[in-house]
Order: sequence, then structure tokens, then C-alpha cells
Amino acid sequence: MILTTGGAGFIGSNFVLDWCAASDEPVLNLDKLTYAGNLGNLASLRGDPRHVFVQGDIGDAALLGRLLAEHRPRAVLNFAAESHVDRSIHGAEDFIQTNIVGTFHLLESVRAYWSGLPAAEKAAFRFLHVSTDEVYGSLDEGAPPFGETHRYAPNSPYSASKAASDHLVRAWHHTHGLPVLTTNCSNNYGPYHFPEKLIPLCIHNALAGKPLPIYGDGQQRRDWLYVRDHCAAIRRVLEAGRVGEVYNIGGGSEMTNLEVVTRLCDILDALRPRADGKVYREQIRFVADRPGHDRRYAIDAGKLERELGWKPAETFESAIRKTVHWYLDNQEWVKNVTSGAYRDWIGKHYGD
Repeated sequence: MILTTGGAGFIGSNFVLDWCAASDEPVLNLDKLTYAGNLGNLASLRGDPRHVFVQGDIGDAALLGRLLAEHRPRAVLNFAAESHVDRSIHGAEDFIQTNIVGTFHLLESVRAYWSGLPAAEKAAFRFLHVSTDEVYGSLDEGAPPFGETHRYAPNSPYSASKAASDHLVRAWHHTHGLPVLTTNCSNNYGPYHFPEKLIPLCIHNALAGKPLPIYGDGQQRRDWLYVRDHCAAIRRVLEAGRVGEVYNIGGGSEMTNLEVVTRLCDILDALRPRADGKVYREQIRFVADRPGHDRRYAIDAGKLERELGWKPAETFESAIRKTVHWYLDNQEWVKNVTSGAYRDWIGKHYGD
């Protein structure tokens, strides 16, 4: 069995779904179910004995100790995080508590469990920490992409909290010998993405006839990674990554925010034309930039390809069309998330 934390969030739930599609090995899924944690993402696994869900906090040492002792996972994958830059600007405390304090408690609980394992199980155990390219800060135009040895220079409360969690993971490996792996990914997109981030927000607003807000001049550049490619990379790192190493995961698709939104508009024009015959680009609106907005991120994923043979299966062109199709085909999910009704899933299917 493996244990995932944050497995009802965007990336975590995609990982759990892909894992269960590819493996019979059970998943113990621990998630606090904050606003972005949605058990509806995992509806297809309801009743599947391979998926064991527990609502709980990674900072709850007693709960973690009990779960680890009872289920004896061979690996722990930490997806649990507060992850929205805008929310961190307006209220950083949740980010400090989850991403820093929570990671500390998780590491201590896992270290205690790992220390007591028999020699063979101890040697095979892995703790995989999922992080972000935002810990590296902002790149100048024309600068080479982030490599694994790029210095940390976080610029938002969110990225600073993730940088701190990365440092804790590194320290628990070097000080205590905990067999860790760390992955730093670029901007993800795909199914089950909470509609506060750029791509799902613009799809939702476009269909609702609302403005498509773009910060500043829209020339902020990001490397875009399809979430299922990200999940495949994490599985590969878990399988064969070298203990103590960091692996950057990127999609090889660096684009400006404006380019992403205009491409979304063009796809929607073809798949779901506006009733008035106009184009969705007319809904684009430029809004005041957010404080400290990083101008450019780019990932060099060459180490992952060289050492472990991984590279993205999707291009941005192929995956963004799949993403738009998914949102068009799953409007009930979007409705439940945007209305808050998704929270009823817990009471309806899990009782108290």
C-alpha cells in the first residue's frame, strides 16, 4: 500500500485515479478536505477496496501514527498543500500552517514509523514530496530554465512556504537519513482543477458570458504541464528515483498567460460557439497586476529524462483540447464546485 496526503485535491486526485487505473496496489488517501479538496473527484472509486479514504490533517500526529501503524505503507506521497498565490497574499497563515508546520509534523510521524520498520522494508521505503517551480523565483527573459541546482528565491507567501517545506524534507534526509524524493513541477492543468486558477476560470467565465481576467499585460510566461503527464512522472520518480535527489518536472510548453487564454477562446469558438456569433476573445479584460507577480518560470526537465526516461506524452496543443473537452462534458462537476454543493458529497456518501 501507498499513502497519499492531499489526494482529494487537483493533482492528488488525478494521481490517485491514474494509480488505480494502472495498479492493483491500494491507496490510503488522507485529505483534510479544505475548500479545494473534493471527494467528487474520486466518485469513480467509491466502493473500490483499493481506495481507502480518511479525512484528516497532516498535522495530526496521533492520527498519522495510527494510520501508519495500521496500514504499513511502503511509501508516502505528500500532495497536501495550500497552493493559490492570490489567497496567500490575502491570508498567509493557512499556508504557513499547512505547508510548513504540517510538513514538519508529517515528516516527524513518518520518521518515527520508518525508524521502526524491519531492515528490508526500511531500505525500500520512500517519502516523495511534491513541490513547485515557484520556489526558484522569477526568470529574466532569455535566461536558461530552472535546473535542480537553481538557487531558491521565492517571491510570494505561497512559494516561500513551499520553499520552507522543501528545505525541511532535505534536512530530514541529511540529518535523519529519511529516504526522500522531491519533485518540483511547472504549472499544471487538466481535469478536476478548482476554478480559481487561470485555465478553468477562463473556461467557466467564457461559457457564462463573464469577463476573462488577465493580470497586467498578460505577458507573464509559464511552462504548462498536463496533470496526467505530471502523475506519470511522479510514478516514475517513486519507482526509480535516487534517494535524496530532486527532479524537476516540466511540460516543455512555455507560453504567456495571454497566449493560453486566446488559445482557449479559439478552441471554445470551435467547440461551443457563442449564441450571438461573436468570438470569446471579446471577453478578455486586463486587470491590475497582483503584488510581486513573477514574470517568468521555465523548467529544465532534462535530468528526469536522462536518468529515468520520462518525458511528457502530451503537447500543449493536444492536452489543452482534452482539458476543454473535459470541462464541457463535466458541467455538473463545475456547477457543484462553483456553487459549493460539492461539499455535500461528504455528508451524502460518508455520513458524519
